[in-house]
Amino acid sequence: MACESKYFSLSLELLRVLGGWSADCAERALSVYGSYANSDPRPRAAIDGIRVFAGGGKRTAQLRSLALSAYSAAREADDPAATAAARAAGLAAASAYTHPLKDVQQTKHIVGPAAYAALALELYHAGDPNIGNEEVRWAIEHVPSEVREVLLQMPARNAGNSRLDKMLYELDDGIRSRSFPEHAQHQVSG
Repeated sequence: MACESKYFSLSLELLRVLGGWSADCAERALSVYGSYANSDPRPRAAIDGIRVFAGGGKRTAQLRSLALSAYSAAREADDPAATAAARAAGLAAASAYTHPLKDVQQTKHIVGPAAYAALALELYHAGDPNIGNEEVRWAIEHVPSEVREVLLQMPARNAGNSRLDKMLYELDDGIRSRSFPEHAQHQVSG
């Protein structure tokens, strides 16, 4: 019996597409962090950094530092909505370092920026689940087919109990279920 590889092929070009979409998702909640700590540039810098990479820039240690700085901003915030917005930015920057590993934990690199952005906006609007649900729908509607193909290489997430876990699951399931016109699909070799 042959062992199936735990790894799949994941090019820098696919990571760039993922980074661009992650930045788009995270940026939708950036104003939530700005309303909490407008003078703190770390989440914005993380989004700007992933946009440079997505636009063809190199994947440098600086990008990893920007992601870690946004995570620090999230830890330092004492507002749950601002924390979630900063985490979205940090995860967007970290998406450039998604491992081509068939592991459910790696799916958070893909759906995490959108889930945390949705949670940030929901919390900012008095916990209105309609706001979070709309953000999840927006992310699914705007996901590039290449991102879906990468996600399909990984195991599907299970539904969890927390609101964040439910959003992660809804994004994972919605992206996997999304269909694209035949000419827009690209295969990820596996």
